[in-house]
Amino acid sequence: MKIFVLTGSPRKNSNSNILAEQFIKGAQEAGHEVTRFDAAAHDVHPCRACNHCGMEGPCVFKDDFELVRKQIIPADAVVFATPMYYFGISAQLKAVIDRFYAINGSLHSPRKAVLLMTYADTSSKEAQPILSHYHTLLDYLGWTDAGTVVASGVWPEGAVKHTPFAHQAYELGKNL
Repeated sequence: MKIFVLTGSPRKNSNSNILAEQFIKGAQEAGHEVTRFDAAAHDVHPCRACNHCGMEGPCVFKDDFELVRKQIIPADAVVFATPMYYFGISAQLKAVIDRFYAINGSLHSPRKAVLLMTYADTSSKEAQPILSHYHTLLDYLGWTDAGTVVASGVWPEGAVKHTPFAHQAYELGKNL
């Protein structure tokens, strides 16, 4: 299976990146082909709704979204890894998702999806906006949720290493 992992944290050793690394480790051990795109380390402009792409064509921006386009279209599964930033996904990952508009027609085919999410709070209600966005996106695209790891209570960099969440991400990757 071809798996494309999109990460959205600007912190290199962030908790969501640790979850992504654990997921990738499990997926590779299971024999899957995994490619990763770190949105915060690339230049992806936000969509400006000019409709130049016509929902299935070239974008007016010539940036690193072309790397996403090449990897996501043939992917069998897409993984979203993000910290919660002000009750939503990170701006870096959101910019990539918004640019899905330029490849909209190519994305409406069966795929699996995974959400790996971290946040400092411990209230489950705080995770609901991101979970709602994720499920709405999957419903629109016709993708199937293959699992989520919602890691609460992890604020300091690396805190997720000392929780069961890292192992859950590894097992999710291994059993996808």
